Amino acid sequence: MSPVIELSGVTKSYPGGVTAVRSVDLTVEYGELVAIVGPSGSGKSTMLHLIGTLDRPTHGTVRIDGHNVATLSDRQLSALRARRIGFVFQQFHLAPGRDAITNVADGLLYAGVPKKEREWRAEAALVRVGLGDRLTHRPHELSGGERQRVAIARAVAGDPAVLLADEPTGNLDSVSGAGVVELLRELHASGTTIMVITHDHEIADGLPRQVPMRDGRVIGDVPQAV
Repeated sequence: MSPVIELSGVTKSYPGGVTAVRSVDLTVEYGELVAIVGPSGSGKSTMLHLIGTLDRPTHGTVRIDGHNVATLSDRQLSALRARRIGFVFQQFHLAPGRDAITNVADGLLYAGVPKKEREWRAEAALVRVGLGDRLTHRPHELSGGERQRVAIARAVAGDPAVLLADEPTGNLDSVSGAGVVELLRELHASGTTIMVITHDHEIADGLPRQVPMRDGRVIGDVPQAV
């Protein structure tokens, strides 16, 4: 089986001579839990965009779930994102007037999942993240940690090949943040491939593999005993 993420010689440059990612090689196998860690400006957010197929590289090859991103049309890329990549962001991006189950179910719209199936998948995902008793609660009725769990449920409801979590604890207090990290560990233990993008070395140090970045380059790749 090919890796779920494979970057070969990947560079991303922008107009004005800005190069955000430089000659990156990176392979992530199915079932891994990996942290990409670095300070602001290190290139980790650009890496998220490249791995999430939200952007294309200037040079090099990006393969996600066996697909060479360069060979896909915009429509095919959208379909790949909808079906095979789950996103969790620092901002929860929940619709304020809709309850938890609807917020999660709506995340399956672009994958073409029928309405009844969206509903039962959404309920199952919320139960999986420990919110089985919050199905009908709206975002303003939930704590920050619970809102992030809804966002994670939305990301995993479609059974993606990889879950990309961008600063998932950035808007949370330390207790809620620790709970979210523990949830990601539990999802990984049940088979979900997860990549966490973070500036927080304490979070990265607690994950099985750490990929530090600086000035657009990968400067190490460290398996860790955790």
